[in-house]
Amino acid sequence: MSEAAKQTDTLPPFKPLPQKPPKVTVEHLDGGVVTIRSDYPLENMPRSVVHMLEDAAANYPSRNFIGERDITGAWQFITYGEAAARSDAVASAFIARGMGPDTPLMVLSGNSIEHAVLMLGAMKARVPVAPISVPYSLMSPGHEKLRHVVKVAKPAMIFVDNAELYAGAIADIDMTGITLVVCEAKSGGLDKVPADAVTYETLCLTPVDRDAVIANMEQITHETVGKYLFTSGSTGMPKGVLQTHGMMCAVVAGQEALRDEKVDPDEVPETLEWMPWNHISAGNISFNNVLHNAGTLYLDAGKPIPGMFDQTIANLREVSPQVFGSAPIAFAMLADAMERDSELRRSFFAKLKYMAYGGATLSNDLYERMQALAIEETGMRMPFTTMYGATETQGITVVHWITERVGLIGLPLPGLTLKLVPNGTKMEVRVKGSTVTPGYLNDPDKTSEVFDEDGFYKLGDAGKFVDPEDPAQGLIFDGRVTEDFKLSSGTWVSVGTLRADVVASASPLLQDAVVCGLDKPYVALLAWPNMAAIAELAKGAATPEEMVAHPAVIEAVRAKIAAHNADAGGSSNRIKRVHLMAEPPSIDGHEITDKGYINQRATLERRAHLVDMLYADDPDDSVIVI
Repeated sequence: MSEAAKQTDTLPPFKPLPQKPPKVTVEHLDGGVVTIRSDYPLENMPRSVVHMLEDAAANYPSRNFIGERDITGAWQFITYGEAAARSDAVASAFIARGMGPDTPLMVLSGNSIEHAVLMLGAMKARVPVAPISVPYSLMSPGHEKLRHVVKVAKPAMIFVDNAELYAGAIADIDMTGITLVVCEAKSGGLDKVPADAVTYETLCLTPVDRDAVIANMEQITHETVGKYLFTSGSTGMPKGVLQTHGMMCAVVAGQEALRDEKVDPDEVPETLEWMPWNHISAGNISFNNVLHNAGTLYLDAGKPIPGMFDQTIANLREVSPQVFGSAPIAFAMLADAMERDSELRRSFFAKLKYMAYGGATLSNDLYERMQALAIEETGMRMPFTTMYGATETQGITVVHWITERVGLIGLPLPGLTLKLVPNGTKMEVRVKGSTVTPGYLNDPDKTSEVFDEDGFYKLGDAGKFVDPEDPAQGLIFDGRVTEDFKLSSGTWVSVGTLRADVVASASPLLQDAVVCGLDKPYVALLAWPNMAAIAELAKGAATPEEMVAHPAVIEAVRAKIAAHNADAGGSSNRIKRVHLMAEPPSIDGHEITDKGYINQRATLERRAHLVDMLYADDPDDSVIVI
């Protein structure tokens, strides 16, 4: 028995994961194509998102649906019964205004009770909802992407919660024919609301025309468009993706098909959510699962960045979630906090069944830190799951079994077929089924480009089996097929996997990185440091520029990368030079999405002068030579 196996045998068991084990059918077709589908049937799909609300309100009218802190810090709640009633009033207002499938509602503000009520009311009236990334309005000086999405979506109504905060964004939009809706309470009173705006409060006081609401809901099918979600813009300007009720409900049904426990009607699932509703993870998958299970959703105003994660910590002292999902960076900050605070650790693990990560690979050292905390508090290890997908597909694969391996993307949800197609040295991932979009808003040419001749959506990602002889072990993400490149030697570099590996190896010093080396003799990195981590090393440095140039920081990064290189194998995985960037990635420059995804191509183009520095014959002191 190996030392690793002996060590595993000495660890406590995992807390049982209440999900079914892997069970798939794999077919090998001509040309090396492989198809994979779950053997579990997709059953009992809800009719629509708002029909789930109606069911929850009928069964649990007084149960808290959404909690949000007010300006005093106290939690304010809306119950399922109240949400159903207010959304009926909003739907009645929209119907009376003649709104419907061709007159969308656009939401510029973040997650809130008001946002939820307007969204659900719009869906009852069959008005598509387009929640837009808040940074497009508040962090973009030119509002380029905001003006683009308004042009594509053609909204009849735009909602902002705070009139003053969003005044600059509204001023940059052509509001001809668009009604502005503002929350009076969050704007500081009626005198702060523009004269030509409608208040959210007024919409909620509209007399309910229940017959008209029911008539509209009767017309909702799985093909009805409930939302427009815009892509992150990581490969150009954002595209509007049609989100049907069938797509959203199929993800709920697929997860329910994997459930391996009886539902306790007296247990109220509690969830703490910071991720924005303009993406599928929080806006569709998490939100709709809360609805379906009549759970309580606590809105977290914190974010996994220095200064704002304190709010998440404060919330976790009061809210003990059954499932906690977030990006790996949030787990790193959470581990730091729980290692110092036993009360926080006790609250976090009190009801926890499992943890879920997404958006990037969880590093092994972070996995082990979280498991050590779980063992210390509960005496058991805690299962980690992850889901993989895209705006166009919802979640399509999930790790729904206990595994000690991080970096898996899992196996297909019930109701979907995955197709792996040879593409160069990799297997490109494609998918077909009930969670996949019918196409892009007002863009038939782009729609036709992303589907193959068999109707499979092409994700542009690559995947491979952990063990081709045992497919039930799942798939691993194998990078983006469009990002990989060759060195001048002809050796292929797998950008996605190398980036994840080197950032994990350099944890916690590096936040993210861009891999360089197309037609060059070696691989180099443009890297963004984790400013909070390097601050401990950069004693006396006053600015980000001084911090990245500090000798202690440079030596620490050099040592981490050298350790990575020692185990990296060939030239395609070894890093020879690194430049640490003080300037954060630019949203307007298309370098980063609001979920934190880095656009390799845009960064390399925008920072071409830094790439030239990396490959200079005589590099300056800003280049770390390994």
